[in-house]
Amino acid sequence: MIEINNLTSFAVDKKFFIGLAKKVLKSENRERENLSIAFVSSVKIQKINKKYRKKNKPTDVLSFEKNPDFIKDINEVIICPAVIRKNALHYKTDFEKELEKILIHGILHILGYNHEKSEIEAVKMEEKERYYFSKIKNSKS
Repeated sequence: MIEINNLTSFAVDKKFFIGLAKKVLKSENRERENLSIAFVSSVKIQKINKKYRKKNKPTDVLSFEKNPDFIKDINEVIICPAVIRKNALHYKTDFEKELEKILIHGILHILGYNHEKSEIEAVKMEEKERYYFSKIKNSKS
């Protein structure tokens, strides 16, 4: 099950994001994973980032693997469109493309990829991101 929770005024194409998430999960042989994708404000993501990562600043994406201590057996990717829009301007890239990359990035974290562990892990994760992003670009053409 994949659910989308939009807590912003940002217009979300639920069908597209669910389809993208399904492609990544299926390709990683994890299509049975439950996933929640939440779109939140920069204020909300800053609070979550401070609470769980001890970083008092807004970020583009946070990922949380399912926790057996919680009632709901679900992974969560929390995305901040406002930060992504800022990043897209800074990196001179398209907002939608940046948003797609960030969702892929967040899902890969849930699946165990971690660019902060080591340089080797960072390269492995980046290769996966590029691979899935190219699959999206090709399916849109």
